[in-house]
Amino acid sequence: MIRSFAVAVALLSPFAVSAKDLPTQPYLPLDLAVKAADVAVKTCAAKGFNVSAVVVGRDGSTQVVLKADRSGPHTVSSAQGKAFTSAAMGRDTAGLADFIASKPANDGLRDMDPRMVIQAGGLPVKFEKALVAGIGVGGAPSGDIDAACATEGLKAIGATL
Repeated sequence: MIRSFAVAVALLSPFAVSAKDLPTQPYLPLDLAVKAADVAVKTCAAKGFNVSAVVVGRDGSTQVVLKADRSGPHTVSSAQGKAFTSAAMGRDTAGLADFIASKPANDGLRDMDPRMVIQAGGLPVKFEKALVAGIGVGGAPSGDIDAACATEGLKAIGATL
């Protein structure tokens, strides 16, 4: 009797969750990741900046790396760290930097993981409220420019800003 009840519960459980409770996009498909990175790099190139853009999955694994012609040797690692940080923390890296600077007790966040880069230019990739990835841009003269280029990449794929 108990076994039959357990089987019935297991079979019916998926139907207990409504569609509105599920993430609209549980992962970022490769074509969208490529498009976001491509638009970010081209946006910065149009402004005269040679950057790299990296998209990582929700788990922090690298999905796409695009490095502009003549971009500096540091730009890939910078962009990757920003993308990783945004995916791991679920927030933009500029906001995280401000959060850490606002209170010395938050400074330990900088040392949580050596892959993290806490400078402007990293944004979480979300669809509705579902965090699916992170994008990072590195190489422009300021993190604000990096972030603006990453934002254009997110707009191009219809991600939540």
